Amino acid sequence: MTTTPALLGFATRRARGILTALGTRGYFARDVVRGLREPATWWPEWIRQMRRIGVDSVPLTVIVAAFLGGVTAFQTRYQLFPGVQLSVVGLIARQSIVLELGPLLTALVLTGRVGARMTAEIGTMRVTEQIDALETLSFDPIAYLALPRFLAGLVMLPVLTILANATAIFSAWAILVTATDVRTDDFLSGLRLAFTAFQVVYSLIKATLFGAAIAFVCSFEGYRTEAGAEGVGRSTALAVVIASVSILVLDALVAAVLAPFIQA
Repeated sequence: MTTTPALLGFATRRARGILTALGTRGYFARDVVRGLREPATWWPEWIRQMRRIGVDSVPLTVIVAAFLGGVTAFQTRYQLFPGVQLSVVGLIARQSIVLELGPLLTALVLTGRVGARMTAEIGTMRVTEQIDALETLSFDPIAYLALPRFLAGLVMLPVLTILANATAIFSAWAILVTATDVRTDDFLSGLRLAFTAFQVVYSLIKATLFGAAIAFVCSFEGYRTEAGAEGVGRSTALAVVIASVSILVLDALVAAVLAPFIQA
């Protein structure tokens, strides 16, 4: 009998904690949107963050996408049953890369590179009281720190995904032509088979949501950092985990809602 009140108390505390976390993030999102009214604050930093998130991430994106395309194509070719048309390899490679692996792996890789740095930068400013100094000077710290990163994530993740998709498909073609019996005509035939423009739009929708999730989660965790250098490390690790899980959840939701519209 004594376990029932204890369980009820535990469930109440957990529910209160979840609602508090949701409310805190909701207020943070409100402040991010409110910061749009101060373009002089966020515009210069937005340009700089687009370079840091996008341009500086190009080498890593290209390397990951090249290996992704090559491995996907190689595995696809040698999983085919005898007698299956080789053009199927191009179709499967395109669908796998554009619809799923390109945006998903690009986002997960950049979570570790870009997201961790976002959290560490903002968290360090919090523990060294630089954010408090901005607030003392009536300078909106969210408009200066979180909003530019959020907008940069919205813009640059789709751009990097386009680059990743193109690199992966080119890598798939190069590996198939040089290391297997698949010819260029076979690959291009499969690449064009059942293609619709919405498949690219679908990939970009995913990339946009992933970029927003990375920037929002990592900025929030950095902004809420406490307890000195240890807190910065804890916030950075937590931000990467939450952002990665958020990306996977968004990936599943987008697939559930938009997958029926993909097929030509």
